Amino acid sequence: MPSPRILLRLAQINLVLIRYGLDEILLATRWFRPFRFVRIFMPWSWVRRQRESRGVRIRLALEDLGPIFVKFGQIISTRRDLLPPDIAAELARLQDRVPPFPSAQARAIIEAEHDQPLDGWFAHFEADPMASASIAQVHGARLHDGRDVIVKVVRPGIEQAIARDLQVLYTFARLAERYWSEGHRLRPVEVIEEFDTTLHDELDLMREAANATQLKRNFRDSGLLYVPEVYWPATRQRVMVMERISGLQISDIEGLKAAGVDMKVLAERGTEIFFTQVFRDSFFHADMHPGNVFVDVSDPADPRYVAVDFGIMGSLSPVDHRYLADNFMAFFNRDYRRVAELHVESGWVPADTPVHEFEAAMRTVCEPIFERPLGEISLGALLMRLFQTGRRFKMEIQPQLVLLQKTLLAIEGLGRQLYPDLDLWDTGKPYLERWMRDQVGIRAVGRNLQRELPYLAETLPSLPRRIDGALDELSQTRQRLERQDESLRSLQRQLRQNGRRTFAASVGGALIIAAFITAGLDGRAPAMLGQAPLVSWVVGGLGVLIWLAAWPRR
Repeated sequence: MPSPRILLRLAQINLVLIRYGLDEILLATRWFRPFRFVRIFMPWSWVRRQRESRGVRIRLALEDLGPIFVKFGQIISTRRDLLPPDIAAELARLQDRVPPFPSAQARAIIEAEHDQPLDGWFAHFEADPMASASIAQVHGARLHDGRDVIVKVVRPGIEQAIARDLQVLYTFARLAERYWSEGHRLRPVEVIEEFDTTLHDELDLMREAANATQLKRNFRDSGLLYVPEVYWPATRQRVMVMERISGLQISDIEGLKAAGVDMKVLAERGTEIFFTQVFRDSFFHADMHPGNVFVDVSDPADPRYVAVDFGIMGSLSPVDHRYLADNFMAFFNRDYRRVAELHVESGWVPADTPVHEFEAAMRTVCEPIFERPLGEISLGALLMRLFQTGRRFKMEIQPQLVLLQKTLLAIEGLGRQLYPDLDLWDTGKPYLERWMRDQVGIRAVGRNLQRELPYLAETLPSLPRRIDGALDELSQTRQRLERQDESLRSLQRQLRQNGRRTFAASVGGALIIAAFITAGLDGRAPAMLGQAPLVSWVVGGLGVLIWLAAWPRR
């Protein structure tokens, strides 16, 4: 049973949905259209009220509901191909135009984090925020040395709001896992735990600054992606100071075209950046909505991406990293047999899954999308068919890959907007082939040896002594095992002997009791043992001998 606090929050959510008339929108969808008659019993529907457009109402409702709902709106806003245009346009405002909190609060947070007045760090601070999102807002500023920077400040009270709504999500996830037939396969609690960790990481701006520094190091010698420099002396847990960048927002398609940017090159480079981050570095920007991506158009023929907001970064374990690369490679080569085998080997589907059936199902789903541009692919239909296939073969959700799946959807959404004729598969395949050669070829062996050389140089001189010590330890271990084995055999012998003695004592006792019983069978009470029949003496004597023989000799 949900706690009163959760029930109260659910009531608040329902009141917000009613306030903005979202019940009308929900009942107008094809899934709930058969239940439209229930509006007759809703008192608030008896009075016709003037309302904003549906897109505005959805956006305002998400803003009122809090940061988790705004984050959800940001995610789905990247897929304009899956949304009606009016709703997509309004949800795009959630990327960087969420209502800001007062600048006085921002100044107070900055001064509290730095423990000194604002002008101790900044020669100039812009009161009006440049952008405002679900977790934080950004102000422009200038350092005393003349450098232009941005100052990112975490929203006040956001930790409590996030914790409250996470409890609601956990409650529904546990109920789904317990009562829904698909709960075990979809692992909703683990997915929410992954989301919980991601959100709390995003609240720590020191962590975000470290992420930005690592990503900048990864692309230091690359012309594909530019990452602003962090100003570490002024960065704190709730305040981050970073180089101010300029460029066109990736969603400004008309502006990019007017600047003469080669849209095909731009789309292909976005795909290459994704594969580079995931497979070369295993460290990728996982919040790639258009509000966080800009384009440097100083050279339109050679456009360069500029990324901001590094609160959500993803990484993969070596096992997932390799299996994912193998899956992508098999998928690009249309080797569905290998795709099926990899899913079984990695444990993503049960070990008893018929590989040939899984292979045929994957071929049926994936083959129609090859050799077609993004603009001709219905991703919604593809995802639905993949979900149905996974359900048929009891494929479990991998929570550690949720961020990657979300990022891939966002990248594909950007590619669809930039250059609808982009072939995502042909663009990514050459890069992945190069990466696979680097992983298993001669260069990979040389690279691994180079990485291990310092360790080998340190350990080789002492290797003979270590081997000798290991052999001595092995010999001592063998002797200990032999002694333990002998002790076990002795214990087994003793247990067998004790078992035989217990059995003999039981038999002897039974014979003695039988002797007393037979002595009284003729009707005379054996007051005197001498009056007992001969058979009683024989049975009793035999019982005494057996019973005495059961005792161990001293």
